[in-house]
Amino acid sequence: MRTYENILIVHPDKVGDEYAAVVGKFQGVLNELGATILKQEEWGVRKLAYPVKKQGRGSYVLTVFEGEPGIVAEFERRMRIDESIIKFQTVLLENGLQAPAPAASVEMTDEDEEEADAEEAE
Repeated sequence: MRTYENILIVHPDKVGDEYAAVVGKFQGVLNELGATILKQEEWGVRKLAYPVKKQGRGSYVLTVFEGEPGIVAEFERRMRIDESIIKFQTVLLENGLQAPAPAASVEMTDEDEEEADAEEAE
């Protein structure tokens, strides 16, 4: 099983129940193909860097899933057919889904404090 990350942009006219139906449809496609969804985030409506299919905005959805390599081709084929999806990209995560590292507290050593004091004095 390989881990993939997919970002799709839903047409901005799809809101409410229509938007939920589109997102649910593609969750169902992944489940139907035998993939395991590890994470899904809805980033909301954002401005696009450049117009895509005459649209300046779109609703972003990030999905991380595990599955066999053949799943990606069929998943992307179905997104390409659906007019609600204006853009998508799927990438392979070589190291799998990585948990974010906890923020480490950085303490200054005596030498670092002396350098900081010297820079402030200048």
